Amino acid sequence: MQLQLATWQEVDTYLERSRGVIIPIGSTEQHGPLGFIGTDAICPEVIARGVAERIDALVAPTISIGMAQHHLGFAGSISLRPSTLMAVIRDVVQSLARHGFERCYFLNGHGGNVATINAAFSEIYADASFARGGSNQPGVRCKLSNWYAAPAVKNLAAKLYGNSEGSHATPSEVSLTYFAYPDCVKSADQDPKIAPTGPILDADDYRRRFPDGRIGADSSLASIEDGKKLYDAAVIDIARDYENFINA
Repeated sequence: MQLQLATWQEVDTYLERSRGVIIPIGSTEQHGPLGFIGTDAICPEVIARGVAERIDALVAPTISIGMAQHHLGFAGSISLRPSTLMAVIRDVVQSLARHGFERCYFLNGHGGNVATINAAFSEIYADASFARGGSNQPGVRCKLSNWYAAPAVKNLAAKLYGNSEGSHATPSEVSLTYFAYPDCVKSADQDPKIAPTGPILDADDYRRRFPDGRIGADSSLASIEDGKKLYDAAVIDIARDYENFINA
């Protein structure tokens, strides 16, 4: 069930049977010569919808712009400051909590979001702690899950790509987006075949170290077929993790 395709009455009915919601979150940033700029938002969105088809889950609209300042040296990348993203997450959670949602499961597709998401959770919990008239009753709880870190996904990516997986514009994430949008598969040269590795600092430093945007990855290994395998593995793992979270 997708929140943006539901009526408010349908959401009310859903809340009678579940207080959990999946919130996909990603980024809008370059992914090398072969990867979509929307990769980090597309991946969690597609997986979340697959989870919703597998189990009784509600999926919120994707937060598609994240903390990606280090990618701003590449055309099309869009970033929020960490403080801005924290405010967005806080407002989203508190909006949902007002309606009765108690478990907010953030399915993330961008490593650069992790620290900010966790900081936002701390702010949300601080709001509850400092509120007057505390009742020592359970309140809203949040969890961060990175789809690419799901055990089945990690094992499959290692089997498919080995040391060519890298850490940005990886063949696994590119494959998943190709599975989602098979009519948009890209073709382009990569030089070198496997990109260099190194630290991530500001935008200009990033562009200098990683001229085509990739980090340690060979995106040319991506395929629609691999994307289907990764999708299936992710949906199973994430569905199980989500159910454990809302039932805890």
